[in-house]
Amino acid sequence: MANSRFGYVRGSELDDRLLPQTYVVIRLDGKGFTKFSSAHAFEKPNDKRALRLMNEAAKRVLESDLGRGKRGRKGNGGGILLAYGQSDEYSFAFSRRCDAYNRRASKLLTIVLSTFTAAYIHLWPVHFPESPLELANLPTFDGRIIQYTSDEELRDYFKWRQADAHINNLYNTTFWALIQLGHSTHAEAHAALKGSLSRDKHSILFDRFRINYNAEPEIFKKGSILLWSKADADIPSPSVNGEAKDFQPSQQEFVTIIHEDLIKDQWWESGAGFGLLA
Repeated sequence: MANSRFGYVRGSELDDRLLPQTYVVIRLDGKGFTKFSSAHAFEKPNDKRALRLMNEAAKRVLESDLGRGKRGRKGNGGGILLAYGQSDEYSFAFSRRCDAYNRRASKLLTIVLSTFTAAYIHLWPVHFPESPLELANLPTFDGRIIQYTSDEELRDYFKWRQADAHINNLYNTTFWALIQLGHSTHAEAHAALKGSLSRDKHSILFDRFRINYNAEPEIFKKGSILLWSKADADIPSPSVNGEAKDFQPSQQEFVTIIHEDLIKDQWWESGAGFGLLA
């Protein structure tokens, strides 16, 4: 940035550098999505198209230079190691080693937020071709940034988000069954579920509507987990004196989307989450 006599104003910028060697979690939430989902006739209680769109947008965040831990040709030491999404929210966890943009909170948050939103809007016609977006009601997301100092705190954060997904989905599944199958009004459905326990909702679903909640799709009950995986691939080695290139085996990373129970310690100790926080 060029120096001038006006440059003193930079001194008013907030120094929002995050603590070193902490896990950084960025969580995005849909803003006004009750109105937005109604305008585009999202299926209730869950719309697979909307969930897949969220996953695809999140995948683009992981695949970005920031998500991969790269800036230019140099790695910044750590990118996104895990992401989790449910409903209209997504959480992205950065490695302790991430030092992109000097760990400035405003930079990290706005880049993740804008990348996700841009991908969501760009991919919208793929998932909702019959319902074009309108300038007066575009999808928007707010975001927050959190730091965790220990592996246990980071694990508990994602366990908390998945527990929230389960609680909300069980309630919503029962609520909409009462309305769609039981012909209750919204007020009647809310009243029927007021103070109810988990077992009560299971009972309503099965006894009244023959719905086995445990048989519901895993993406609804557990949300979506995005991880980096590796696959063997052949890549060409550099040519020498114009001779044909040989293909050398290599491991390439790609994003995997799974729907598993990460609340159990087994997931972190011997399952898909093993070694993530090493």
